Amino acid sequence: MFMQISITSNIKSALPKIDNAKEFVEDHSQTVDKSLVGTLMSTLITMKFDGSRTMHEHVIEMKNIVARLKSLGMEVDENFLVQFILNSLPSEYGPFQLNSNTMKEKWNVHELHNMLVQEETRVKNQGNHSINYVNNQGVGKKVYKKHEKAKGPLKINESSTNIQKKNGKCHFCGKF
Repeated sequence: MFMQISITSNIKSALPKIDNAKEFVEDHSQTVDKSLVGTLMSTLITMKFDGSRTMHEHVIEMKNIVARLKSLGMEVDENFLVQFILNSLPSEYGPFQLNSNTMKEKWNVHELHNMLVQEETRVKNQGNHSINYVNNQGVGKKVYKKHEKAKGPLKINESSTNIQKKNGKCHFCGKF
């Protein structure tokens, strides 16, 4: 009776009349569990690693979602979890994904977790070591060149492009 009083009147009409509190809670918890399973599965499938946290945290979060699904009666096979993790990786991890697909042995989640943490370190150390050199040749035509010795992003302002036009020397290696 207390539970029926505490429910808002616009929701009461949609609920069946149940006199037993235990039946009432069990009936509604099953509905909530089904919607939570759907939400968790959707999250697991669409989750992407964006670099805002570490790879370790990303994999742990995916493992936690699988554990929550298991507690709700939805078993996710370890091979599926490995595929979900691999599918959540950005394009920088393309060589890693290709390598994992070509190997004959299957990785478990723990092995994949360890390898991804190592790969994250490699990707961060590799970084983006290229710059774009823009040279206007003709109207509206731009030529882009990459330089392999660049140490990071470069902002090219008006004065630096004028210097490059005058002497044609690379700011990084000194070659013409």
